[in-house]
Amino acid sequence: MSQQISPLAGKPAPSSILVDIAKLLAAYADLKPDPAVPAQRVAFGTSGHRGSSFERSFNEAHILAISQAICEYRRAKGIDGPLFIGADTHALSQPAFENALEVLAANGVAAMISTGGEFTPTPAVSHAILVYNKGRTSGLADGIVITPSHNPPDNGGFKYNPSNGGPADSDITKWVENRANALLEGGLKEVRRMPYAQARQAASTHEHDYLNNYVADLANIVDFEIIRSAGVHMGVDPLGGAGVHYWAPIAERYKLDLTVVSSVVDPQFAFMSVDWDGKIRMDPSSKYAMQRLIGLKDKYDVAFACDTDHDRHGVVTRSSGLMEPNHYLSVLIDYLFRHRPQWGAHAAVGKTVVSTALIDRVAKRLGRKLYEVPVGFKWFAPGLFDGSLGFGCEESAGASLLRRDGTAWATDKDGLVPALLSAE
Repeated sequence: MSQQISPLAGKPAPSSILVDIAKLLAAYADLKPDPAVPAQRVAFGTSGHRGSSFERSFNEAHILAISQAICEYRRAKGIDGPLFIGADTHALSQPAFENALEVLAANGVAAMISTGGEFTPTPAVSHAILVYNKGRTSGLADGIVITPSHNPPDNGGFKYNPSNGGPADSDITKWVENRANALLEGGLKEVRRMPYAQARQAASTHEHDYLNNYVADLANIVDFEIIRSAGVHMGVDPLGGAGVHYWAPIAERYKLDLTVVSSVVDPQFAFMSVDWDGKIRMDPSSKYAMQRLIGLKDKYDVAFACDTDHDRHGVVTRSSGLMEPNHYLSVLIDYLFRHRPQWGAHAAVGKTVVSTALIDRVAKRLGRKLYEVPVGFKWFAPGLFDGSLGFGCEESAGASLLRRDGTAWATDKDGLVPALLSAE
């Protein structure tokens, strides 16, 4: 069955489809989910719990319950290091962050929040967990990322990353989901919580400079010397996402010819062109959503964009506009395994089962083992963590890879690194 393309697809978003942010936030706080209704229960998909406050599938009650369940999971498993928490630019991410911190502080969990309330990309949280845990065998850190990824502006998302830095596996998510739903059914009576202002001042709440720690480490995964010496002229559209303030420091620190085409943050995402189905969706792999950057393709040698939590990438070239994700991933794999001599001889190529067979052929030509997994980036986390996977990717333009020295970088998807690697 072919997709029915909306007449709005690829056009500027009309005001009639923009979400009313005040109503959305009111629905988040006021509407109570009914745990007897399946669609209103906590349900972890491949990337955490997602939903819309209007549909009673992402509301304050869900976040309080999930946060308490995570605190109890940590206690049950002896996880007693800090918890790194970050949020993207969706409207529901801020109230969800506040509710999560209220619960974390009341449970005495050391929460690492971003300096100055800066938005935090998914890979910056994964990176922070791995950097903190390196060389430790106890007092390990874990994390929470508050994002529905590229989903529409009325959506919220909440996911848990355990101590390996990647998305939680099915055993963990089932534990948290079951406990969270039990808390919902019990009317949240067992949820520990303190007022947000008090939680911000709690002795357990600490600021962490995700931005500068992440940016300063990028030279260990991207060869900026090559990009600089070639004088590559680049453009980036953060699509109003969590990495919006990361790109200028990257350009400044590494002396890159990189232009940020827009640094607007708007929870309505009114600047977006409409996706294929008539919805606003910050999808860097969609030619409809990426019209703004595609229109600028002749201005740059290469241009790129990331989705709202900056865990997915899109690459735009002069000759072909927006590259097919599978095509770019195939080229990237071929390049990396030829230009990363410190990656182990046994480091495999990882792909989801629905990714292109082109990758199979590239891996075969490189003499690399192919590691094929079901849909979901969580399947790659252990291999990226121990270095047995050099690269892991999924067809929707999500990928992560090892540092240049063959050690772990981020075990969740990273959109910024593959974007920069298009220039390398």
